[in-house]
Amino acid sequence: MKQYLKIAAVAVLVVVAVTAFILVSKSAGSGGKASPSPSPSISESPSPSPSPSPSVSPSPSPVYENPLTGLPIDAEAVNNRPYAIMLNNLITAQPLLGISKADILFEIPVEGGITRLMGLFQDVDDAGRIGSVRSARPYFIDIALGYDAVYIHAGGSPQAYERLKASGIVHLDGVNGSKQDIFFRDPERRKTMGYEHSLVTSGELISKFLPTYGIRLDHPEGVETGMTFKDDPVLTGGQESLGVTVHFSGSKKTAFEYDRQTGLYKVSQFNKAYNDGVTGQQLAVKNVLVLKTKIYNIAGDTSGRLTVDVTGSGTGAVWINGSYAPIKWSKKSAASPYTFTFEDGTPLVFAKGATYICVVSGSDKLDIA
Repeated sequence: MKQYLKIAAVAVLVVVAVTAFILVSKSAGSGGKASPSPSPSISESPSPSPSPSPSVSPSPSPVYENPLTGLPIDAEAVNNRPYAIMLNNLITAQPLLGISKADILFEIPVEGGITRLMGLFQDVDDAGRIGSVRSARPYFIDIALGYDAVYIHAGGSPQAYERLKASGIVHLDGVNGSKQDIFFRDPERRKTMGYEHSLVTSGELISKFLPTYGIRLDHPEGVETGMTFKDDPVLTGGQESLGVTVHFSGSKKTAFEYDRQTGLYKVSQFNKAYNDGVTGQQLAVKNVLVLKTKIYNIAGDTSGRLTVDVTGSGTGAVWINGSYAPIKWSKKSAASPYTFTFEDGTPLVFAKGATYICVVSGSDKLDIA
């Protein structure tokens, strides 16, 4: 029995030894280190994609309107004081220079059955030559005052010089003024038309020298022109009309003929097209007004000079887009702008573009087409 127990004990020891050998061998095969249990994998949460920023459309550039035409104009010119330039209108002085660049043209009788023009220019930067420049009259001065304009002329009647002084209007005189840098004698006009019709100015010279004269060049706050604009305004009480011929005197008439293709009124005088001497093109405007008022000779004036009532109120007519309508006008004082209404009191709205205004006696003839 003892012998059997010894044999069993030896067998157990052998089994234990073999098992230990096997474990040691496996451990040695793995570099003597136990393989670490794999760590549980941790999946990273994906970073949230940034939300796209909302696209911001660029703000449209502001559009500035010329207060005399309603058309686009550079921002730096929108608040300019306009330039009111006196223009010769004798037949011997034709063609005039730069008239097609004027925003508003006033044609009014002067002595001797002739007329004179005053052009209003809101921006002269691209106007080129303008002229010939002629002498002042009191009623043109009073119109210029209503636009807060810088008045440019060459001499003037005795009554005009009195009015220039009394009104205090800023003016530049190409004959008797101390600042004449903006004027020059056009050599070709002097050669072909004579000295009297050769004095001109230019947008370049005005833009260059006016800022050096120490005068106000911008409107103060609150200045109004009395004009509003639309692309296709409706004429209250209007009727179709293809134009009008205005008889200023027995020897002077100006005709306006509507062009359906362009929507403009082509201007003629002296029985031919009224051409701009710079462009060679016929003058054409978007709006035509005729204002009726009192016109009479100045008592004791041996040259037959006139008084023209441009303040107060009166009647008239307007032509826009092939239609015609009666209107009323008023101007409270020389420094006030014109106000225009239809007969029922509805304010007149102008078409966008240039305007030609004829001031005539109530008895002057109109041929309406």
